Amino acid sequence: MAGRNTRHNHRQILGLPVSAADCDAVVRQVIDWAHGGESRYVLLTTVYTVMLAYDSAEFREAANAADLATADGMPLVWGLRRLGVKKATQVAGPDLMPLLLKAAADHGVPVGFYGGRPEVLETLVERVRQRFAGLKVAYAWSPPFRPLTEEEDREAVRRIRASNARILFVGLGTPKQDLWIAAHRGAIPAVMLGVGQAFDLLAGARRRAPAWMTRSGLEWLFRLLCEPRRLAERYLRHNPRFLFYFTLQLLGRHEPLMEPRQVRRAPGAGNVPELKPPSPAAE
Repeated sequence: MAGRNTRHNHRQILGLPVSAADCDAVVRQVIDWAHGGESRYVLLTTVYTVMLAYDSAEFREAANAADLATADGMPLVWGLRRLGVKKATQVAGPDLMPLLLKAAADHGVPVGFYGGRPEVLETLVERVRQRFAGLKVAYAWSPPFRPLTEEEDREAVRRIRASNARILFVGLGTPKQDLWIAAHRGAIPAVMLGVGQAFDLLAGARRRAPAWMTRSGLEWLFRLLCEPRRLAERYLRHNPRFLFYFTLQLLGRHEPLMEPRQVRRAPGAGNVPELKPPSPAAE
């Protein structure tokens, strides 16, 4: 795949290539792709993302379809440093998204938003238009909280293409947003990024962890305390497993992953593999 992390130093973390590109480098790359109207997929990688890819061949195939995978969580930054990339830095969705919006406004690149609750999306669009002078929001839609029909999916793709949005922020939650982007890479001429909670944070619907917790790699704990019922399994199950398996990788005793299994193609997405959407509870 052309450009797959090739312009940036990267390392394999439990079989998933993670780039050490910083926010500025990612912004430059995204704007460059957007100017060319290229269909690209930027994966913001967390411990949860890595463990989903570790456990699921289907999700691993989706993650490996990304053109660029950044280190969203501090544990991955520390992992990159342990693997020899000493200057690796965090590229988190809530930090990257405002930088991209400013760059899009400065460079005249139309943007779009797909996902989020209707009231959150409305507030988000209003706020970013006020904050970033000249920003062209070409598309915004909050899809229903269920898998779309083939006809609905084709219509969504048609509307996104007709809008001429060249950067599409997708806020469906992990893993749903990553499956959706991978399934539509090639069908939508935009750089697509799954930014998860960034919609809620920029709209003021949620609070982000204090900066010291983020720097210390404890943002997950802040989120867990805010939403224990929804996030307990995610963090309490996957974080210890990541530490265990990554320690094995550092010791050279990590077992190789199974080969991804073949999956069906998405309707209207050309040669992009279709990936079954998860149940709403997975968000």
